[in-house]
Amino acid sequence: PSYAHSDKCYPVIYMHDGQNLFDDLSSYAGEWRVDETMQSLEPEGLEAIVVGIPNTGSERLNEYSPFPHPRMGGGNGHAYLDFVAETVKPLIDSTFDTQPDRAHTGLLGSSMGGLISLYGFFQRPDVFGFAGVMSPALWFGRRAIYDYVMYAPFRPGRIYLDIGTDEVRGRSSMYTNYVTEMYGLLVEKGYRDQIDIHYVEEHDGQHNEAAW
Repeated sequence: PSYAHSDKCYPVIYMHDGQNLFDDLSSYAGEWRVDETMQSLEPEGLEAIVVGIPNTGSERLNEYSPFPHPRMGGGNGHAYLDFVAETVKPLIDSTFDTQPDRAHTGLLGSSMGGLISLYGFFQRPDVFGFAGVMSPALWFGRRAIYDYVMYAPFRPGRIYLDIGTDEVRGRSSMYTNYVTEMYGLLVEKGYRDQIDIHYVEEHDGQHNEAAW
């Protein structure tokens, strides 16, 4: 909100599924109300530039999956991250007043977007220093993200991780267990609770844009 009348530089959050972030008319599943949320945070001194990157529809699984799924395909997430890091970010940094260092550059998404955000935090530590991992699809690619995170070097930074207790009808406990397991793995790697990592289980939280 202060951008137009300030000489400050701002952190940048790169968010996936950009169609759904700001406007219900452009969305395919409802909007997140990101603009209203950021506006409401200004009195707390929390401001950032949010860059919404739309998915390309039929290629969404391919873009947001770092590992292929035996039935659903995918597995081109590394190329998508390179696009964000090497094409989108330089464009944003050269056009807007940003803080371009990794500590002030992050990824945020839900479901498959949560999966690629967590992967990107470890895959491109030269660029991204924080990640918002919401309702992540950790099951995709036969849970390959667990071994990837387990064996990846520790990357300094901050991770937000969440899950709703009513995510998927009949399978919510499975989803919760997946995310709880990942939280435990990240703590074992050295991410300190409430310092480097913040984990939330939202009571009755569902798997949709309204919840996110």
